Amino acid sequence: MASDIKYEISLYWSREDEAFIAEVPELPGCAADGLTYQEALANIEIVIQEWIETAQAVGRPIPTPRGRLMYA
Repeated sequence: MASDIKYEISLYWSREDEAFIAEVPELPGCAADGLTYQEALANIEIVIQEWIETAQAVGRPIPTPRGRLMYA
């Protein structure tokens, strides 16, 4: 699964949540957490797959991965 992921993942520590947070900017609402960096990354891989499966099931478009996003 991990080798299939082409979306940018933002991973950071949240003091408020006391956990690592992983977000996928190109997939609205696609986020996961974990007590460790590795756990958050493993969890977001699952959530990405579930996000795509749900979008397919309800007929919503799935964004094409753009790679690294640049912000100003």
